Amino acid sequence: MYLSLSLPNQLFLTGLASLFLFFLSNPTIAEDSYAAKRTAMIQAIEADVRAGYGNLEKDDLDENIINALGKVPRHEFVPKGLQSSAYENRPLPIGHGQTISQPYIVAIMTNLLKVGKNDRVLEIGTGSGYQIAVLSELVKKAYSIEIIAPLGKQAKARLEQLGYENIELKIGDGYYGWEEHAPFDAIMVTAAASHIPPPLIKQLKPGGRMLIPVGSRFAIQELLLIEKSEHGEVSTRQLLPVAFVPLTGKH
Repeated sequence: MYLSLSLPNQLFLTGLASLFLFFLSNPTIAEDSYAAKRTAMIQAIEADVRAGYGNLEKDDLDENIINALGKVPRHEFVPKGLQSSAYENRPLPIGHGQTISQPYIVAIMTNLLKVGKNDRVLEIGTGSGYQIAVLSELVKKAYSIEIIAPLGKQAKARLEQLGYENIELKIGDGYYGWEEHAPFDAIMVTAAASHIPPPLIKQLKPGGRMLIPVGSRFAIQELLLIEKSEHGEVSTRQLLPVAFVPLTGKH
């Protein structure tokens, strides 16, 4: 059935169509709709840090980490059906039995690594790519290893699409690190191991730091901070209880 429209109605519909096309052609506007949620997420993280959960060394986040959290679009790193929940301060499933870590955990682990703009960092457990994206905002070069091939391929495509140029990914067993690019100024492990992998200790640069959750799937895990002195001496400190998916591989 054909309906005839008056001129005002025609102009109104034309205006709506133009507005719709404007939003489609301007992804920045769509991205800005998440800005308030990102701000609320950061405020929630800062409140938890001030509450002093665990031995975190300081009661605030470095400004550069706050800026990185405010810049990386977390909604792009979760499944489409969960994007509305992307900035809630909790972990979310990303498929294959894996999760994207709680933003608070991402923030404090990044804070504890104390990385600088000239550093090279290794992450074990790429997942969706969110943690390595945050780290890449702070360092010269970021490397990440994912053992689950579909997740690794998805993360690589996602990070390339979002324009991250200082990240290098590979699919493999992170227990053995990435000797080709070692030593690293910092190493972050985002899956729980039964023990600290010796290859990662070896690949940590003197003066470097490593964070790793240690424990089993069915017991309390502890987030450990490993520091290697300039003389190669290694010290370990327990920081706080955590819950991570298990580190997998032939080891």
